[in-house]
Amino acid sequence: MSDTLFQLVADYGVWLLAVACFLSCLLVPIPTSLLMLAGGAFVAAGDLDLGNTLAAAWIGAVLGDQAGFRIGRMAATTLDRLAARWPKQGRTLQKARDLVARQGEIGVFFSTWLVAPLGPYVNLIAGATGLKWLRFTIWDAAGEAIWVSAYIGLGYVFADQLTMVANVASNATGFLAAAAVALLFGLLLRSRLRKTRRDRPTPN
Repeated sequence: MSDTLFQLVADYGVWLLAVACFLSCLLVPIPTSLLMLAGGAFVAAGDLDLGNTLAAAWIGAVLGDQAGFRIGRMAATTLDRLAARWPKQGRTLQKARDLVARQGEIGVFFSTWLVAPLGPYVNLIAGATGLKWLRFTIWDAAGEAIWVSAYIGLGYVFADQLTMVANVASNATGFLAAAAVALLFGLLLRSRLRKTRRDRPTPN
């Protein structure tokens, strides 16, 4: 764990966590998970209050997701142009689009914690595809509660082993994201094959 991250959390406390969670949900590259682990460690040391730390990170994350959802709602056609211009981001947007199209609000829920790297893209696509705001908000808030509680909780419990926990959590997140994408494409392929078989003319 970087000494710089510890110092930032020590200096700015829950305000830093709230801002970091908000910005990370808008695709700003911030090591939010590591900051939450550090926040949990400071809670364990008695330097931060557990309730305030959880609330700040959760509120920041939910507000960031809401901002992403609104941006998606207002910029649906712009997203398609950006996807065409930047193929890498376009592929990620397409994965998010497939997840929302297939799973709806359940996809939003899992994108906040199980496949967190897809989260900001899912928020944009959920807004762009017209997912109902109330359904988005309920499932998003529930998922963010899991994400925030998990990382701050890990930082609290393993305050003396943060470097090891950070490495394990980072590797697990990447693995779960890759596995979820592979599963999604597998399901889409199976659905396509079934449709092809149904549409294939039967021999006389």
